[in-house]
Amino acid sequence: MVSILNAVRDLGRLRQIYVVLVRHGFADLAQRLGFGGGKKPRALLVAAGESEASEVSRDLDLSVSEAETKRGEEERTSISLPERVRFVAMDLGPSFVKLGQIASTRPDVMPKEWITELKKLQDSVTPLAFSDIKDAVEASLGRTIEEVYESFDEKPLAAASIGQVHRAVLKHPDGPKDVVVKVQRPGIRSTVARDVELLHALAALVERTVPESRIYSPTALVDQFDRAITSELDFGLEADNAIKFARYFEKTPVARFPKVYKEASSTQVLTIEFLAGAKIYEAIKDRGFQGPVLAKAAVGVIIKMIFEDGFFHADPHPGNILILGEPDKPVIGLIDLGMVGRLSPEMRDRTVDLMVAAVRQDHVAVADALYAIGTPTKKVDMRAYRAEVAMLSEKYLGRPLKEIDLAAMLTDLIRGATKYGIEIPPDFMLVGKALMTMEGVGKEIDPDLDVFGEARPFFLDLLRKRYSPERVGNEIWRGLERFSGAAYDLPQQAREVLDDLRLGRLTLQTTDPQLPALVDRLGRRLFSGLVVASLLLSGTALVIAGSRSENLGIVMLAIAILVVIANVAGDMLRRFLKRS
Repeated sequence: MVSILNAVRDLGRLRQIYVVLVRHGFADLAQRLGFGGGKKPRALLVAAGESEASEVSRDLDLSVSEAETKRGEEERTSISLPERVRFVAMDLGPSFVKLGQIASTRPDVMPKEWITELKKLQDSVTPLAFSDIKDAVEASLGRTIEEVYESFDEKPLAAASIGQVHRAVLKHPDGPKDVVVKVQRPGIRSTVARDVELLHALAALVERTVPESRIYSPTALVDQFDRAITSELDFGLEADNAIKFARYFEKTPVARFPKVYKEASSTQVLTIEFLAGAKIYEAIKDRGFQGPVLAKAAVGVIIKMIFEDGFFHADPHPGNILILGEPDKPVIGLIDLGMVGRLSPEMRDRTVDLMVAAVRQDHVAVADALYAIGTPTKKVDMRAYRAEVAMLSEKYLGRPLKEIDLAAMLTDLIRGATKYGIEIPPDFMLVGKALMTMEGVGKEIDPDLDVFGEARPFFLDLLRKRYSPERVGNEIWRGLERFSGAAYDLPQQAREVLDDLRLGRLTLQTTDPQLPALVDRLGRRLFSGLVVASLLLSGTALVIAGSRSENLGIVMLAIAILVVIANVAGDMLRRFLKRS
């Protein structure tokens, strides 16, 4: 077993994980991971040698108080498993909270009750002192705060694990600008890097030692978390996202994104325009906005992002939405643009095919569209797969469109595809998450919201564009270019093959996946045959010679018989294991 300690430099962090697992009733899991039942994690010590193991064993004390152990036993019997997992993530800090939040977006691998519980995870921490924030800003920008900003509010607007947000007034050639400054927490990069390294090792170890965990794909979840957290740590990417969103919605006044001031931004500091808007519920309660109007506008923005632009906000929860404009003409402001999703034109077409098939209530087309979106990891029984999709979609597609629960339908369809070995790409999972989040918010402020009805004009427009003469002509031209390129290369390639054949350089190479096993079996049998033959000949000669050598000959004959029996039994066992 490869030790976690190969990937962990901070032994105190390893001890903290062990204590938290025991505290919340996972002592048995800790033991299966190799911590053991005593004070030293013998099964996890580095396999490099006894001296290194004993050195680590001295430094790492995994003793847990009796009170913690008792509390864990009580939680194990009184609190559900998903809830205890949420408690573990909360106790272990921001990296594990973020991993739990990402897991809550994976209905293909996580059960409903787990998703419901993990969605409760909140990323909130104690704010840093202003002196630390000031030092971080000045170190990142290479200038003093007074040189960049006319004023800088010492009290934060919000504090999270990755960064802290403050109001400020930026010095600008066009006059002072009200801005928001997002500052990355000092030292968070090294903390996250250490936790990511640990999570990769833990995920691999969990899959190896707890086989039942493989249905949740721990290593795949950690890989997705690694990509997401790496993107969030680079504020330059968030700035680029804001600029790109603004360009896509340049001619669409229904949405607005904060302007980025790059002269006061870096990878650790982001200075953006302050949007003087209200949160959704505040806008409805205090500013006279109507829930149905806001719901339709917000859904329209997300639908345009996903199906028209192929570049969308992956986390449009109420905290990231600001309401601007007037009650009769609301403008949806979107902030916190670090987590985004992307759909290629091909994936957009396939996603539209899925939605159109759902609107048409065509079960077979729904199954085929979902199959085209995913990647089969094994041979798929299409008859059984289509029957499964038909059964899952029947309970949704037989209703009026406005009564269809889009989030539940997507969740069930994705689980059905995963059941048959069809791997759904992460970006499509983000599409599902964005639609589910927006649908949930929309139906909360407008119970009669018809998501499919709002999306239908976008789908029809996309279908018109897909089969427009201009696009069809472009596709034909692209195909002709590829064909002409192949036709140009074919004579030269054929000539090279003929030259190799004439000069004797042409070789054909084939592979047989069963060949290594057959060679190995043949080698074992040849070796065993030589051993048995030698024993039989020698034993027979000694028995014939008689006197003192007779007993030794009998022993050699017996050994030969045992070797034959062992080989026959081994072959039978291997055939049985192969069949099972």
